Amino acid sequence: MTKMTRIALAALAVMGATTAIAQSSVTLYGRINTTVERQKSGNQTVTGMQNNASRWGIRGTEDLGGGLKAGFTLESGFNSDTGTGSGWTHPTTGMSFARQSEVNLSGGFGMVRLGNFVPESYYATADYVSMHNHDTGSSSDAFYDDPVWFGGVNGGGLSTRNKIGYRTPSMGGVTVDAAISLAEKDPALFQKNKNGYDLAANYNTGPVHLGAGYSKVGDNWQAAFRGLYTFGQFTVGGYYQRSHVGFALPGQVAAGNRNNFRLSAMYALGASEFHANVGRANKWSNIADSAATQYTLGYNYNLSKRTKVYGYYTKVNNSANAIYATGKAGVDFSSVAVGVRHNF
Repeated sequence: MTKMTRIALAALAVMGATTAIAQSSVTLYGRINTTVERQKSGNQTVTGMQNNASRWGIRGTEDLGGGLKAGFTLESGFNSDTGTGSGWTHPTTGMSFARQSEVNLSGGFGMVRLGNFVPESYYATADYVSMHNHDTGSSSDAFYDDPVWFGGVNGGGLSTRNKIGYRTPSMGGVTVDAAISLAEKDPALFQKNKNGYDLAANYNTGPVHLGAGYSKVGDNWQAAFRGLYTFGQFTVGGYYQRSHVGFALPGQVAAGNRNNFRLSAMYALGASEFHANVGRANKWSNIADSAATQYTLGYNYNLSKRTKVYGYYTKVNNSANAIYATGKAGVDFSSVAVGVRHNF
């Protein structure tokens, strides 16, 4: 083999490797969001530093040709105030990918997802209208009946884990997500023999953004719809949710039915954003005096597209048997906070 032949073969090998690399990509991303707050729960006041759902992750895609792609996402939560690990629903002692760990295949048919990921019904409704701090920290929505653990009163059991999901391609601005969460007789779930089901739809075109979500596990379900509209410097939105908790732990009474809603508004002026939102949870049908109200006022100043400084005041007023934000019946909660959020 001549020297020129060896050089030519080496060049072809390098070109082939470069092509393979070009067809795959891996991205590191994350968010650090930390506040200093003065919180009041009942008569007790505490000043401290708080984490606001900080996380980091890696995501990647590989072009398989013919429009088919393979992808993955691994996302780990951490407490920015202490440096310890955290998951989606429960703290962890070290690094984990409890927030999200999925592999997927996508193409003209849509996307098939396998693994651990948050129900899309939540992203389609409550998360979408929580504009001031991304539904995190002490000012997060206290009333949305989160399908991860249904029923703030006595639990339910739809997990983020063991999920099979499908997302349609965009159809005139509409996308639909459907997923089943396999219970696998997990004793950590309240209804360990019940699979969970999740359905979400989103419509986004121009200034109009609409969404709906439905989740069910065993005797518990929730249904919600959302709207958001931007005109000029103003953005207004809101959602309505209907929940049913028919499951109760031994010695407890199932909460029954409940309606709740939230309205939110933002006014943008240059780098400044002025936010206001109010939420109302009506009483559970089987629990007297269980209604509550939450309102929040916030201000964000965007130093760049990735970094902002902000402040807010939030307050939750609980009726005699409501336990929102505090876990204690009839105890109110409030917080004054200033913070910094940086995306990377």
